[in-house]
Amino acid sequence: MTHQIRVTVNEDHYEIQVDARELLLDLLREKLDLTGTKRGCDHGECGACTVLLDGRPVNACLVLAVEAEGRQVLTIEGLASGAALHPLQQAFGEHGAVQCGYCSPGMVLTTKALLDENPDPSDFEIKNAIAGNLCRCGAYQRIVEAVRSVARRHGKEVTSGSADNSPEGADTWLCGEGEP
Repeated sequence: MTHQIRVTVNEDHYEIQVDARELLLDLLREKLDLTGTKRGCDHGECGACTVLLDGRPVNACLVLAVEAEGRQVLTIEGLASGAALHPLQQAFGEHGAVQCGYCSPGMVLTTKALLDENPDPSDFEIKNAIAGNLCRCGAYQRIVEAVRSVARRHGKEVTSGSADNSPEGADTWLCGEGEP
């Protein structure tokens, strides 16, 4: 069974036919040719397919396309403004937080949602936000530094994880860098 949906993706409006079981990930990659959103685990565990749905990070591999009816979707392709990179994209590059690049789109969008909601996150809050995004290259500390630098550029000094009453050891185990 197919459904006609209206969805806004990266500020472009679409009316498109989707199968009732079609995933948002497949709509983006196959029908709209927005391949920056990566296919990883297909189980919502890796975060490679993270997009913003009405400003909130979601795993596009777990969202049916019909659930995007009447909603706003932001993918990594919609983040830059023309040739100018978004500050997070620029910071990820400057801090070496982009290694193989596979997790980067999801990481950038997840941290954008964090900074939109909390422009002054602690290291613990940054790590907690990205806990659902796996980086197989192990660039977690560089990602935290990149997010911290963007917050600083916008006049906010990000506090360290130890200054915000984070659980002892939480600075490492949230991002898979070890166990508590």
